[in-house]
Amino acid sequence: MKIGIVSDTHDNLPAIERIVERLNAEKVDLVLHAGDFVSPFTAGPFGKLGAPLVGVFGNNDGDRLHLARRFDEIGTIYAGHHTFEVDGVRVVLMHEPKSIDALAASGAYDLVVYGHTHKVDVRPARSAGSGPLAAPGQPAAAVVNPGEACGWLTGRSTAVLFDTKTRTAEVVF
Repeated sequence: MKIGIVSDTHDNLPAIERIVERLNAEKVDLVLHAGDFVSPFTAGPFGKLGAPLVGVFGNNDGDRLHLARRFDEIGTIYAGHHTFEVDGVRVVLMHEPKSIDALAASGAYDLVVYGHTHKVDVRPARSAGSGPLAAPGQPAAAVVNPGEACGWLTGRSTAVLFDTKTRTAEVVF
């Protein structure tokens, strides 16, 4: 299964349109949004996704009720963090990077996704004992912050493609 991961779209409609086109071209099966959609009108370009969307609210999301309603037919946006399993991968999706390394090392998740920093952070899963994230006897999760889809701060609009079979992530754009 191929998952598209985005965050921090911050109302940049042209950037959202480009990302949606790319995710559709890649034939992703699911899109994760790690928060900061900002305004309900971002549902317009996201409505063209060929895959369902699962998102969480960020610290800059305004009218959350209206935002959630506009996304009703596209997917679901959760408050706080959201945990779920897809294609055998245990995922935690959040906006702010709270306890990222501890979550990755806990063995409770295979994929830890966050946003907020506007900086790309893609770390592969590590086997038990093989790296700083690996707790003794526990596999460490892959960690993904796709950076900023909007490109407002860095000048670079980014997203990530994650393959659930290989557990690998690729930054696109």
